[in-house]
Amino acid sequence: MKRSLLVPLLAFSWGCVAAQPGALPRSEAQPAQRPAAKPMEWPHHKQATIVLTYDDALNSQLDVAIPQLERAGLKATFFLTSDLDYRTLPRWREVAKKGFELGNHTLYHPCLPTVDNPVSSAAYTPYQMIREIEVMNWMLYAIDGQKTRTYAYPCTDTTAGGRSYVDTLKRYKSVKYARLGGDEQTAVITDFGHLDSLRVPSLGLEDSSSAEMILHFVKTVQQCGGLGIIMFHGIGGDYITTPVAVHQQVLDYLVENKDSIWVPTFQEAMDYVMQRR
Repeated sequence: MKRSLLVPLLAFSWGCVAAQPGALPRSEAQPAQRPAAKPMEWPHHKQATIVLTYDDALNSQLDVAIPQLERAGLKATFFLTSDLDYRTLPRWREVAKKGFELGNHTLYHPCLPTVDNPVSSAAYTPYQMIREIEVMNWMLYAIDGQKTRTYAYPCTDTTAGGRSYVDTLKRYKSVKYARLGGDEQTAVITDFGHLDSLRVPSLGLEDSSSAEMILHFVKTVQQCGGLGIIMFHGIGGDYITTPVAVHQQVLDYLVENKDSIWVPTFQEAMDYVMQRR
């Protein structure tokens, strides 16, 4: 089972901070931009938008996260790899039928080589990465019948063989939108006019992230009237694990604030933003 390489988180800051346009992992990130002059008008007069995303097609997502989401009546996006079998594949098909989005996370999760990331992207070319993404698109089509696909960079790494493949991804039009990593500052998106649809930042959680930290981020997004995307992995199990109770606290807050926070899928949120910026 492959683990994602997450960017480090910064200290808390209550200031309304917008994401750097096309926000990059912390190793590439520049200072945050000022908030956009014109705020986004969210659906139904909502104040802000939060998108819940889950990586790597993990069993704890099927067993814990999805039942919690269903009870809360919330949507989410699951970025799948080919780490599926005859037991889990039908379950993901049912997940898609319930209105959850299935996104592309490549076939084999190639990224910078570490002990817990066995498939190295160092030997890939940008074209090989695109080819793998396209084959995963076909696999996902066989699961949910959808032709338009979003993407999450494995380990939030945008390189193949030491070269960025973002421009190649854009040229081949293999996916509509792509999610990066980020931290509590770069993942608060308000400058929609300069947002790169293939470099969309998100808050990457570490092992046992606290409800206080996650909700601090959500409340900052609310304060800014912006878009915030959260990157989960395991829920109560697997790896890069968010405790079940913490995950439930986040969902409870979103439900309690449903009149002011919109919780769509990644594709729904990005479609809305790109049509109105």
